[in-house]
Amino acid sequence: MQELSHRINNELASAINAISLAAARSGSSDVKAVLANVSERLHSYADVLRTLQVPEHQTYIDAAQYLRQLCLSISRSKLESNNIRLVLAVRPLSMSSERCWRLGLIVYELVTNSARHAFNGTEGEVWVELWPAGHFVECRVSDNGTTRQRIQHGRGLTIVQQLVRCLNGRLEQSFGPQGSSSILVFPFQALRFRRSF
Repeated sequence: MQELSHRINNELASAINAISLAAARSGSSDVKAVLANVSERLHSYADVLRTLQVPEHQTYIDAAQYLRQLCLSISRSKLESNNIRLVLAVRPLSMSSERCWRLGLIVYELVTNSARHAFNGTEGEVWVELWPAGHFVECRVSDNGTTRQRIQHGRGLTIVQQLVRCLNGRLEQSFGPQGSSSILVFPFQALRFRRSF
């Protein structure tokens, strides 16, 4: 995963450089403006990828701060141009970097799904909430769009389910004409199994 992230970041940097060079060579202010927008969008994609990189060291981080950074990058890269507002309500929450990374991957996929399926070109809002609940963490991603009540699980939701299992959590989803809601509940700490000899 780290090697793949490294390669993708390098390719994005090359694309950004090529676009910047083309903009500098162009004599048209319209072309320069369009290329500047493309370059800005690619920078936002790179920010998302950097935030979602596999943590190099096992440490504890503030999940609220991590999600703020991730949601800001998602908003810039995917939502703002479609008039979708991302609202974040999180409380400071110390969590292992690996569990926080998995949470980030899940939130990214759920927010992306809302943006892709719930609004059909209309403006709207997506909410991301995170709070402690005893020995558990609860995270809700919801929107005010319109979604079919029966959603066919694609590759993204299959990956989300696998990530939820890695967190020893559960995910409950509901879809309908008043919006969709996904509630993830998982323990703060990874479950450790005792061996009996």
